[in-house]
Amino acid sequence: MQSQKLNALQLELLNIYSFQPKEEDLLAIKQLLARYFSGKFQKTIQKAIEKNNITEEDLDRWLNE
Repeated sequence: MQSQKLNALQLELLNIYSFQPKEEDLLAIKQLLARYFSGKFQKTIQKAIEKNNITEEDLDRWLNE
């Protein structure tokens, strides 16, 4: 099995966990990360919709296929 290096985010999270934060702090960090990545994902989707001229009707039709 090949060894993989940790990326910058993983290293930063390890630094956070090394301080043994409280459970409420961990939950807050998880929620913060979820909101951040959700926002990035929504922006990516919006760009794709605009670039490909996708309409609400297209989205509705795909949902019902």
